[in-house]
Amino acid sequence: MSDTDGMRADWAGKDFYAVLGVKKDAPADEIKKAYRRLARANHPDSNPGDTAKHDTFKKVAEAYDVVGDPAKRAKYDEMRRLYASGGYPAGGAGGGFGGGFGGQGGGINLEDLLRDSGGAGAGGFGDMFGDLFGGAGGGRRRTTRPRPTKGGDVETTATISFTDAMDGVTVSLRLSSESACTTCGGSGGKPGTRPHICTTCEGAGFVVASMGGSFSVNETCPACGGRQLVYDEPCPTCRGTGRGTSARTIQTRIPAGVKDGQRIRVRGKGSPGENGGPAGDLFVTVKVSPHRVFGRKDDNLTIDVPVSFDELALGAEIRIPTLGGAPVTLRVPAGTPNGRTFRVRGKGAKKADGSRGDLLATVEVQVPAVLDAQTRAAVEAYREATTSKPLRANLFEQAGA
Repeated sequence: MSDTDGMRADWAGKDFYAVLGVKKDAPADEIKKAYRRLARANHPDSNPGDTAKHDTFKKVAEAYDVVGDPAKRAKYDEMRRLYASGGYPAGGAGGGFGGGFGGQGGGINLEDLLRDSGGAGAGGFGDMFGDLFGGAGGGRRRTTRPRPTKGGDVETTATISFTDAMDGVTVSLRLSSESACTTCGGSGGKPGTRPHICTTCEGAGFVVASMGGSFSVNETCPACGGRQLVYDEPCPTCRGTGRGTSARTIQTRIPAGVKDGQRIRVRGKGSPGENGGPAGDLFVTVKVSPHRVFGRKDDNLTIDVPVSFDELALGAEIRIPTLGGAPVTLRVPAGTPNGRTFRVRGKGAKKADGSRGDLLATVEVQVPAVLDAQTRAAVEAYREATTSKPLRANLFEQAGA
């Protein structure tokens, strides 16, 4: 009998429900309560030196790791059913189904059946129930190949002009990110050497750490870094980490209407994954250079329009620019106060739905620094004409109220 077959028989022969003191059809909340009660009563921290209770705690944790997880519980129940019916005899993978499935000599091999039907994946029965052999409580996990791991995310910054932010632009980004070591191909081992299963985590890629009380968590194995396999001779280039640094240039599209400081996510452009895992993502923080004329407020553009006193007092039609488009005429009514904002619809920034915000034009009176003789005379005449209507007549009355 192989080690794997012996392990299957060992697990199939254990009654985790009996260990927890619950029935096979017990609901999940009842199983959890039973586990917590037994874990508290037998935890090593509460029972120093009591070997028997330490062993009980391990068995309880092992049982709950399986039947406390709905997916693992379903697989465990199915495995025990197959063993009980003779469908997968403990004597080895070569045995056939018992009874009506062929008897001696001409039976159907369950390993082949599961592999051919797709029920167990490329690894057959061992892969189908592989996630049961491990977890809290010291149970063993046998892994034939490392799990795929997603690559890390990469962050960078792109500075674009105000106009490009409105219209969208494709930029070139020079990235320096983590990648698989070119010497060992990401394995972490010296080329030409063979790996073996990590003895610290027994190929699980993680170890169980007690958090005190009845709680424990899985942590990345410190010996293999989660890769599940280790080499006696590490790669001389990466010193066993399996990672290196690569520089590359990519083209990415910055969408129209992007805001200053906005973070753009580009999927799959981060660091490469390990063991066939997907690449991470690229996050681009966009910096937008200010414009000499236009500003921005949410999805609207803003512009300060210089006007003269007479244009506000008498009314006027003035032309103002738009960003990337034809000028528009702004009709200023007579008696318009200084600082009033006019809205020009559809001339703002592009929104996510394809529509555009508005252009907000604020009129600001410009006072000339120097007056010629004719202009000065006109202003003085205006002052003389309005002396009977002082602007600040009510100011002092209101201040003393």
